[in-house]
Amino acid sequence: MVNVFAGLQGKKLPEGFSWLNEPAEWTFTKQGLVVQAEPQTDYFIDPAGTAVKDDGHFLYTLQDGDFTFSTRVQVDMLDDYDAAVMMIMVDDEHWAKLCYEYTYKRPMIVSVVTRGVSDDCNSLAVPETGIYLRVTRFGHCFALHYSLDGKWWEMVRYFRLESPGPVKVGVVAQSPTGNGCQVTFNNLLFSKEPITDIRSGK
Repeated sequence: MVNVFAGLQGKKLPEGFSWLNEPAEWTFTKQGLVVQAEPQTDYFIDPAGTAVKDDGHFLYTLQDGDFTFSTRVQVDMLDDYDAAVMMIMVDDEHWAKLCYEYTYKRPMIVSVVTRGVSDDCNSLAVPETGIYLRVTRFGHCFALHYSLDGKWWEMVRYFRLESPGPVKVGVVAQSPTGNGCQVTFNNLLFSKEPITDIRSGK
């Protein structure tokens, strides 16, 4: 796998990447991409129809065909739902995200799959010291995984999102209810090879 963040400094983006809702404060350092998520930022379409949020800070590339992306994340968790996220997006109403999120006053793995409205699922509590997140695509199928060590991967969600062409894929920093938080993506690893044996731990 290739680390697309390798060697970047300051505000030089990786080739082929763009911001959707660029934050005021972000930079590449030796630790990776550091983003200051702005207050009240999120992606979520409430099933009750009470709220639609589409202003999370999404650094993405357009990717066609099969792929695997992974990253190690850390969050200065201050308020409910502060999170580092991996996200794939077909369009404004069809997308999915895998979150390392501050929920119930502890870090948790949370996933959201949106098809018109969002299906929100809290999975389990994880360490405060950071976590690995991964998304893989094969055909119209996607799988979301997390890892404690970057070697053994646990499946979180497996689902289908139809896409006639390339999808946006990348990382998001969010602070839905708070006054902002610092999010670090230590790397962003990419491969055109999908993980099709999604329950093997590989």
